[in-house]
Amino acid sequence: MSLRLVTEQTPGRGLVAVAVAVAAGGDDDPPGRHGTAHLVEHLMFPRGEGHEAEGFVALVQEAGGTCNAETHRDHTVLHTVVPADALPDVLALEARRLLRFRPGPATVRSETAVIAEEIRAAGAGARLWDTVLAALHPGARHAYGTTAELTGVTAEEAESFFRAHYRPERAVLSVVGDVDAERVAALVEREFGAWAPGLPTAGAPTTLPAAAPGALHSTAPQPTAPRVPSGHVTSPHRPTLGAAVPYARDGVAVGHALADPRGDFRLYVAQVVLCELLRRGRLPHLVATAPEVDAATVRCGYQGQWLASAAPDLALVLLGRVPGAGTEEAVGRWLEALGELAATPPGETELRRAARVLRAGCHRQSDSLPARAVTHARAALLLPHATPDALPAHLAAVTPADVSTAARALLTAHRTVHPLEGAAA
Repeated sequence: MSLRLVTEQTPGRGLVAVAVAVAAGGDDDPPGRHGTAHLVEHLMFPRGEGHEAEGFVALVQEAGGTCNAETHRDHTVLHTVVPADALPDVLALEARRLLRFRPGPATVRSETAVIAEEIRAAGAGARLWDTVLAALHPGARHAYGTTAELTGVTAEEAESFFRAHYRPERAVLSVVGDVDAERVAALVEREFGAWAPGLPTAGAPTTLPAAAPGALHSTAPQPTAPRVPSGHVTSPHRPTLGAAVPYARDGVAVGHALADPRGDFRLYVAQVVLCELLRRGRLPHLVATAPEVDAATVRCGYQGQWLASAAPDLALVLLGRVPGAGTEEAVGRWLEALGELAATPPGETELRRAARVLRAGCHRQSDSLPARAVTHARAALLLPHATPDALPAHLAAVTPADVSTAARALLTAHRTVHPLEGAAA
C-alpha cells in the first residue's frame, strides 16, 4: 500500500481527528471545467442517491462527530473528528467513499447548485483575489470555480477527475488523538489495503519531516509533488496595470509574489512576519501621514491563509485612495513604506510584537485536533517544514535582518497593480 500515514498520539482527550489530503486542487481543473476539484470535494460527502443514500455526513454525526473539507489550488483535504472509540467506523467510511466513488447525475447537479451559491456568496474580496492571482501567476486559478464552467461538468467527468487524481500515492492520511499508533496502522491496512496505486505521476518526491520519537508515527512511501504552474513574466519595475476592478470603494490592489515555501521556507516565513509587522504598525502610520491614502492593509495567502498551499502565492495589499488621488501616488506611498524596511531593519520590540501575534495564532490552531490533523497531512503532502509544533519556532527565529531581506525580496519580485472602482459588488 502506497498511502502515506501520519499518526500523532495525544492521549486523554477522548477524541480522534482524521484528515485525508490529496494532491488535487483548482490548478488541476481541466480546461473549460474550472471548479471540478471543488465539485469532487463536495461529491465526497454523498447524500441520497443509490449507494450514496447512507450519507457520510449523517453517519459521522450519528457517531457524535463532525466533518468538513477544503479545496485549495494544489490540494484538497477532508477532515473528520469523532469520539476515539468510533475511529474504526470512521476509517471504514473514509475508505468506502474513496473506493466506491461513483456520483450520479442528480447528485452532481445538486452539488453544482450548492457551489454556485458559495461562489455568489464569496463577494468582491474573492473575485479581487482571483484577478490579482491570475495576473501575477498566469494559469493559476482559485479553487472555487466558475458557475458557467461548472454547469457543464457531467458525472462521468467528475469520476474521471477523481480516478486521475485521488490515488493513494498522491494522498496522506493523518490520524491525531487518543489512539494507539500500531492499532491505527493495522486499521488503515485493513480498510485501505484495496486502494491500489494508479499510474506514476511526474515530479520529484516531497521531502518529509522527521518524526519526534514516541510522538509522531509515519508509515508508507512518500507522495509525489503535484504540478505547479509557471512563474510570472512581469518586471517588478514595470508592474502590470490591470483594468479597474469593481469593489466596495475607490482604491488600488497590489499583488506581490511571495517566496516559494518549498524552495526558501525561511524567506517565506520572514515575508509573513514582514506583512504582519506592516499591518500592525507601519500601515496605520502610513494612513495617518500620507495625504493620498486613507486605508491600508496587507495579507499573505488566500484571504490571509498563509501556508494554506505550496502553490505560488502572493501578498495582497489594499490601499484606499482619497478623492483626487491617483493610483501611482497611492502605490508609491506603499512602496516607500516597504522600502524603509528594506533599508533599515525593524527594532526588536516591533518585530517581536508581530511575531508573537502570529505564534499565538499557531498555538490556538494547534489546540484543535482537526487543525492538527489537517496541518500534519498538508505538511507530509506538500510542506515538510510546516508541522503544527514547528511553525511557532520558525516564526520566533525571524530576525530584524531577515525582515529587511524579506522586504527587499518583495520589492524585487514580480508584482501587479489593479485600480479599484467604488461600485458596490
